[in-house]
Amino acid sequence: MIRQLLQKYRSLISYGIFGVLTTLINIVCYQLLYSQLGVANVPSNIVAWVLSVAFAFITNKLWVFESKNMAPAVMLPELANFVGCRLATGVMDLAIMFVGVDLLHGPSLPIKIASNVLVIIINYLFSKLVIFAKKK
Repeated sequence: MIRQLLQKYRSLISYGIFGVLTTLINIVCYQLLYSQLGVANVPSNIVAWVLSVAFAFITNKLWVFESKNMAPAVMLPELANFVGCRLATGVMDLAIMFVGVDLLHGPSLPIKIASNVLVIIINYLFSKLVIFAKKK
């Protein structure tokens, strides 16, 4: 029974695992740049986003949604859709960070974590329903 549940929810479980790793990359990179190296909030957030999106595309493609086809005709549209959707949630994250940290002077780490939770949920829906959707 446990094996059946794991198989049934395999993509959601693996998305959760890689989502946590992607979020860690995003938060650690942001904190390192912003808090440790003194880089401004918005550039720190952009660099963290680029690194985490690159990691997420690879892990989502290969292990979460098992899109193993590396032919340019398949991979390039997936990449374009992935980056486009991630740009949308990246802009949302950037807006949350700008308003929360720069305008409202809130604590950067809790705001970053809350923003990432929202982004993860939206990104999963984009990936499952649009980017790596199984063709029928």
